[in-house]
Amino acid sequence: MPIIRVEMVKGRSDEQKKALAKKLTEGFVESCGGNAEAIHVVITEVETSDWAVGARMLSEPPSD
Repeated sequence: MPIIRVEMVKGRSDEQKKALAKKLTEGFVESCGGNAEAIHVVITEVETSDWAVGARMLSEPPSD
């Protein structure tokens, strides 16, 4: 049972997440083989205040 984990900032629609899961599953089957029904995709959504790039939280405006 392969598991594909995705962490991303909140804000995508259910339709976008469903499309992502479909493409990830198709890509895995094309690349590695296997049965699409056995592949699990887990999407974790994170608030921008809980995610930093470098020392800047994504909830903060970029510094110039």
